[in-house]
Amino acid sequence: MKTASSQKETAPLAEALALGKQSFLFVGLFSLASNLLYLALPIYTNQIYSRVLTSHSGSTLIVLTVGAALVFLVSGILDNFRGQVLINYGIAFDRKLASGTFAALFDLVVRRKGGSQAQALRDLDTVRSLISGQGVAVLLDLPWIPVFMGILFVIDPWIGALTFVGGAILLLLAFLQDRATHDALKQQSQAAIKSYSFTDQALRNAEIVRALGMLPTLGAAWAHYRQVSLQMGVVAGQRSSFYSTSIRFVRMMIQIGIIALGAWLIIIGNIASGLLFANMILSSRALAPIDRIMGSWKSLLDGLQAYRRLEEVLDSYEPPVPATQLPTPTGNIGFENVSFAPAGAPNLVLVNLRFQILPGEMVGIIGPSGAGKSTMLRLMCGIWKPNSGTVRLDGADVYSWDRADFGRHVAYQPQDTELFAGTVRANICRFSTSADDADIVAAAKAAGAHELILRLPHGYETQLGEAGTTLSAGQRQRVGLARTLYGNPKVIVLDEPNANLDADGEAALLKALEGAKARGATIVMVSHKPSMFAIADKLMVLRSGQINSYGPREEVLRALQGSQRPALAEAQS
Repeated sequence: MKTASSQKETAPLAEALALGKQSFLFVGLFSLASNLLYLALPIYTNQIYSRVLTSHSGSTLIVLTVGAALVFLVSGILDNFRGQVLINYGIAFDRKLASGTFAALFDLVVRRKGGSQAQALRDLDTVRSLISGQGVAVLLDLPWIPVFMGILFVIDPWIGALTFVGGAILLLLAFLQDRATHDALKQQSQAAIKSYSFTDQALRNAEIVRALGMLPTLGAAWAHYRQVSLQMGVVAGQRSSFYSTSIRFVRMMIQIGIIALGAWLIIIGNIASGLLFANMILSSRALAPIDRIMGSWKSLLDGLQAYRRLEEVLDSYEPPVPATQLPTPTGNIGFENVSFAPAGAPNLVLVNLRFQILPGEMVGIIGPSGAGKSTMLRLMCGIWKPNSGTVRLDGADVYSWDRADFGRHVAYQPQDTELFAGTVRANICRFSTSADDADIVAAAKAAGAHELILRLPHGYETQLGEAGTTLSAGQRQRVGLARTLYGNPKVIVLDEPNANLDADGEAALLKALEGAKARGATIVMVSHKPSMFAIADKLMVLRSGQINSYGPREEVLRALQGSQRPALAEAQS
């Protein structure tokens, strides 16, 4: 049973479905009118046999034919309106959920959840297509089965009984088909998702795959998921084919039975001859929704599974709580008894960290691999939430700070500088549409990247490939630094910002840090080169997730060099 909190979390999906109440009401009314108008066909057929063929009246034939044509013209217009209403609702449904789903995807990636990163968007498309397409139309036609069967019972109980029994057999076969194919289709879908996810990961690391000759082994791993998907598809297809053939056979037998029974009832004088074809039309219409469901069965199941996956994604997402816009921070950072372990980690990566960084200070962080340096920076930027304790910026919890507002004050550059497909200009200003060119150029100059950018084919308007692949690693890092410095943030957090820089790049980085420090920015930087901390006020040594030492740069360096020279080498590794 879901808790109140869980129900609140699923509200976006529930609200999106609630948007369709009025739309579904209109669609239901259009379906009502359309199905009532369909009765014109059996009435027309009966009149042709009962009146036109007996009276040989051409004028009656013309009037009946024109009347029937007008009725079906109106029916076609109503069906078109029904389709338009569903399409418009599908657009509203997508607008309601798309941004939340997109944000939830990033939340899943940040929390290191598995699966294909874009699967939720595919599921959203699948659900939208289902509710705005034939899936809903088929379901809205189901209530008309008893109506048409009731008319058949009124015409003659035997005709109604035969149609009812035939419909029951078709429903039984549909149920058996679902039982026989459900598990196979589910396994096929899961294997296909794993295959797509594996492909996404391999393509993101295409260079290492080629360099290490991993394509055959990765191809074999991918082929396993693909093979499972194909095998389950074959199993589901074979079982579905058997039941589909059986359903078609029963459907034809029902039609033959209706004709034979109708002819017999005409022979014995129970019904008029004109009702023979009317019975055929009505029985066919009564059973048509069952046929349509059988034809749409796989898409209905896919839509249901996509709905459940989408619900799970939105369930797990914690949307940011609207927060009051806080004043520009001074740059006072505080860790209050912070402990953290990523999802699935057996042990804490950071243990009970407690320290403070004053406004305008530059703090360098060193420590061996696995000490928790990068993790601490992610917590400092509110990317992850501590298991216990709080990280604060000017007294406010960084995790609950409005992210767009937080990003204007705090800049972060991770170890791997990722750029986005777009222009150099757009990457520097973080794709802001209101960015001023002077601010963009100023950020590039501060990062020492202005001359580099001017040498590109189209300068600041140079289009970068996916992940900025048209630039070298060092160029990406310098453009990334310009992005970090854009807007003169009050806090700058850097994780190995010199990892891919040459001597000129490092000199430009140090100059940029001096400029930022001169204007009062708080700087926190991880690096393995002592020369990068030449202007640092303090140094912190992390080891095994705990602070080994923290204080003025010269004191920490003397302590390490004097009594723990091996430890210094380890910390700088």
